[in-house]
Amino acid sequence: MSQDVAAFDHWIRQEFVEINSALERLYMQQSDPANVVGIGDELKARLEAEGRTLIKALLDEGNTDEGFDAAFDLLGNVGLYMAACRRHEITEPSRETSSPLLEASALAMHIGASIGVTPRFATAHLTTHNRAVNGLYKRFTDLDDEKLFVDYNTKGILAYKRAADALLKIQPLGISHPMTAELLEVALVALQQVIASNQTLFERLDTQAFFNSVRPYYKPYRVGQQVYRGANAGDFAGINVIDLQLGLCFANESAYSQLLVDKFLYMMPEDQRILRDCMRRTSLMDDFLAAIEMRDQPWYQENLAQFLRVCEAHGQGAIQHHDQLVEKYIAQPAKQMESQHIDKVTASGPPLPVLLGALEKLRDRRAAAKRDDIRTRFDDIARLRASLEG
Repeated sequence: MSQDVAAFDHWIRQEFVEINSALERLYMQQSDPANVVGIGDELKARLEAEGRTLIKALLDEGNTDEGFDAAFDLLGNVGLYMAACRRHEITEPSRETSSPLLEASALAMHIGASIGVTPRFATAHLTTHNRAVNGLYKRFTDLDDEKLFVDYNTKGILAYKRAADALLKIQPLGISHPMTAELLEVALVALQQVIASNQTLFERLDTQAFFNSVRPYYKPYRVGQQVYRGANAGDFAGINVIDLQLGLCFANESAYSQLLVDKFLYMMPEDQRILRDCMRRTSLMDDFLAAIEMRDQPWYQENLAQFLRVCEAHGQGAIQHHDQLVEKYIAQPAKQMESQHIDKVTASGPPLPVLLGALEKLRDRRAAAKRDDIRTRFDDIARLRASLEG
């Protein structure tokens, strides 16, 4: 790590957090906490200027070719700075045709293009690839609710990755292998851990603190002339690997494949490779349906019963996420928001009603709900359940 990279990293972990936290406390004192205009202007100027100076030194330094991990980490630091400037409306995509953060944009585009990821901070920068120093990892603020949100998002993502890894290991073994039941048990336990993490968030995360002081850092922002959507907790391969391996979603269905296309560059390159490979595989559900004439075999009864439990757990997690977390932390607070802020609510780009509708359909695909307007596995799940004895 060069001296300039180390200096920027130290600033991100120290002064950057202090400035953001001070600004959040100023916003909280207002009757309209979503308003940031004219609040803390000296702090905002300091944030922009200090970050710009440090980034300019890095841009002048050029590509030091210290490997993917170092480049990805630096991209995250640049992205955190740009996201904070967006949060405090130092930059605002709707009033600009190009980002005023010229040095940051140039450095982000250089790094992003060189390592094959989107040129902004991604979920991995704050979760699975967020290096801790002396026990502390990178954050935007020192607010307890942000730490809670990042901690339990990370726990959920790692659990989803464990489930996905177990399901992928079944492919070369086949559904009748004696080890398949054990791998399905690993996936089931991991998905139950996702549900437990979500429940903790639902019980402990303060709605207003999240909506007003955590969520705004995940908004879309401009890098150069292009607006990139905000980081999404689903920007990793694991959850889609589970969708596809269980057979609950279809890679050749336009609505779902569009979701995959949109998220590829927001994922780590290894996740991109895993997901592309998974998209060309057959699903475990289709394998069980093809083997339904073997229903009298002990392996079929044991492995199918466990497979259906995994499908149910994945569906429960999707229902829980939508009906508890999305509803409590996005949909309901948005209804109370001042009208002038409502078009800036979502991190994913589309208007809130469009986003909620898409998330509802994704929930029902994962839960194999009975619907006439979208394709789900409701009937196939019912057929497989009927093939189980007693």
